[in-house]
Amino acid sequence: MSADLERYREQYGPLHIAMLGTRGVPASYSGFETCVEQLGSRLVQRGHRVTVYARPHHITYPHPTYKGMRLVKIPTIPNKYLDTIVHAFLSSLHALTQDYDIALYFIVGNSPVTWIPRLRGQISILNVDGLDWKREKWPGWAKAYIRFTERLATILPNAFLTDSRVVQRYYRERYGKEPPYIPYGAEVTRRPPGPVLAKWGLEPRKYILFVGRLVPENCAHHLVEACNGLDTDMKCVIVGDAPYAEEYKAYLRSIAGPNVIFTGYCFGECYEEISSHAYIFVETSQVGGTHPALLEAMAFGSCVVVNNTEENLETIGDAGFAYDGSRGGEALREVLQHLLDHPDLVEEYRRRALDRVQRYYTWDAVTDAYERMFYELKFGLGEQAP
Repeated sequence: MSADLERYREQYGPLHIAMLGTRGVPASYSGFETCVEQLGSRLVQRGHRVTVYARPHHITYPHPTYKGMRLVKIPTIPNKYLDTIVHAFLSSLHALTQDYDIALYFIVGNSPVTWIPRLRGQISILNVDGLDWKREKWPGWAKAYIRFTERLATILPNAFLTDSRVVQRYYRERYGKEPPYIPYGAEVTRRPPGPVLAKWGLEPRKYILFVGRLVPENCAHHLVEACNGLDTDMKCVIVGDAPYAEEYKAYLRSIAGPNVIFTGYCFGECYEEISSHAYIFVETSQVGGTHPALLEAMAFGSCVVVNNTEENLETIGDAGFAYDGSRGGEALREVLQHLLDHPDLVEEYRRRALDRVQRYYTWDAVTDAYERMFYELKFGLGEQAP
């Protein structure tokens, strides 16, 4: 922990921080929730008070606190288009009755409500994540709305930030505003082979792994198509699920060969065990900023192969392989077959991946950056001061 943060804490005391816009904790769906859990729990350990707003139809955890974070469950409308923004709006109204110093929002689509905490003098900050309007799941009107919320993100909160240099450049070039960059983190617990691998008939280092939501823009079909034509007896394991995507999930199963295993959602110890023993991890997504599952795969020491989007290439640096996403499964199959034929190369890049995460993507460093930003905005210090 840096000296300036210790000085800030001694001089200004602990902060009361609210986290809004996600499903809540314990994390059980996506990278947003994982970020809230990892960041919030560390802020608590540093003496701050943290409140997390949760959606009761997603978070069934019965206790009022989790890892030291206070949970406030606010109802919403469980609908694909209204769930997030309605919950963020009602949570923001609740925030007006509280003594928060910082209101940290996630997801650019929540930008229209980020002005509300400012009515009480609370500092409002928004993590915009990736370029969500590129996702195929959104109809045209929804894409237009998300583009509109991008502009609002540069106006309504006190500050906004991103976890991707690529997205940072996009906001600079399109809107003339450059958000601070704070990367995502990765912290994993490696587990020995056990009941999870046994359940699916898997052996360590004998399967290729995908982890993510099964929606079209995440392109899991690239891996299914690639694995169907590989010269190998390795399994292909697809971990994940998604609401509102039944047609796509049915399509994946219809094209899957006998070596493809769909596990559904897999969290906690299940996720840790299955991620600890993959031979190769594949990130097929064509949309988004820094993908948490990719960073965590690198932290598990997997050799990683990614769709060659700018964001994915930024994440892996020289510590992974890429395929031409425009060619889909055919291009991915070529890369995978080359790696399967050269196990020494896989071992080298497993070491590279782990080293890159340990140097650039730790949750402690991420927490330092957020905490510094909070103090600087709240008390008019440093470069972040409004």
